[in-house]
Amino acid sequence: MSNVSAMKPLRVAKACLLAGALLALAGCTRGTSDLHDWVAQEKAKRGAPIPPLPVIKTFETFVYNDQDKRDPFSPSPDELNQNNGPRPDEGRARQPLEAYSLDSLKMVGTIGAGANMEALIKDPGGVIHRMRTNEYMGQNYGRITAISSDRVDLVELVSNGNGGWMERPASIALVANAK
Repeated sequence: MSNVSAMKPLRVAKACLLAGALLALAGCTRGTSDLHDWVAQEKAKRGAPIPPLPVIKTFETFVYNDQDKRDPFSPSPDELNQNNGPRPDEGRARQPLEAYSLDSLKMVGTIGAGANMEALIKDPGGVIHRMRTNEYMGQNYGRITAISSDRVDLVELVSNGNGGWMERPASIALVANAK
């Protein structure tokens, strides 16, 4: 008997749940005639008038015939003679430190004295390279011009934006605690 009495409240709960669900669904099927009426009213309204397209102004062409003045759209004589400036030496083999930017290289010391002084340069991988005057490092064709006990001076070649090149001085200072 205990099984039968335990099943009755469960059946009653299921029946109440089913009845509540049916009532909720019945409320949703009231009809959509009011929605259809609103859509029809909105479609019947006239929209605002579209403004006419603006009139396109026609511009007269200008032919530049003044021979005394330079055409502003043609290259200047300086730009035509830009091949006279410095140029990277494309024929030489690239040196190992030219694969790194200057700010990633660190000077950790020097060896020698006077004209025979060599700079000790540490690359990002931790390898220390011995560099001499007129050797190259950095990604902008940086040529070492001078080595002192506290820095390395270079001259880089950078693009001037007009297809030519210009020299730019740079240096790498000795790092106090290069680990």
